[in-house]
Amino acid sequence: MTDGSTPRFLQGAFDFDGSGYDKPAPLDDSLRYTVPAGATTQPVYFRGGNSSDQMITVVLCRDGAPMRYFPIAARGATHVALRVVEDLLADTVLELQVAAPGGASGTVIVDLGLVEV
Repeated sequence: MTDGSTPRFLQGAFDFDGSGYDKPAPLDDSLRYTVPAGATTQPVYFRGGNSSDQMITVVLCRDGAPMRYFPIAARGATHVALRVVEDLLADTVLELQVAAPGGASGTVIVDLGLVEV
């Protein structure tokens, strides 16, 4: 990109087992991103799909605390363009987690787009 920004993506298909909407759990180590030294990052969109028969929520965590929630309907999909963006500073850790009802299981498809400057 000519403006000095670099796109980054946290994406893939991941199996999950729910343990409650109030207990989000990490999906995979590949869905963790640390803002590099000397850079800032902004999340710009989220896309997700849910194969299970229950609504789930993908949770974007910043330094271990929930930052954004993306509910996905049973056997549904969502696309969210993040209109309110924040500059995330160096060493900030982002991670996608999933929250689903106990006993629910399935596959979630996630695609989080970030811009690193």
